[in-house]
Amino acid sequence: MTIVGGHLLLKPGTRDQFLAASRPVVEAARQNPHCASFSVSPDLVDDNRVNVFEQWSHRDALMSFRETGPGSEMTSLIVSVAVEEWEVTPSN
Repeated sequence: MTIVGGHLLLKPGTRDQFLAASRPVVEAARQNPHCASFSVSPDLVDDNRVNVFEQWSHRDALMSFRETGPGSEMTSLIVSVAVEEWEVTPSN
């Protein structure tokens, strides 16, 4: 299983715009049979930060999904990215 987690810092005042643009991406990911969880959420403390969490059955599925990644309208709002991936083995 592949887990993705971390946060993005956005240009001041653009978080609502970024979250609205993220909704179709979240919906598409959740329709993917290899995606167990996918979220982009506003941070409760920092108005310019969003937190991300993804859970995929395997890395190939994640990479295939990323090929259809966000357009320049979303990436232009991002100041910095602190996101990591982990390969884990489920305990059950």
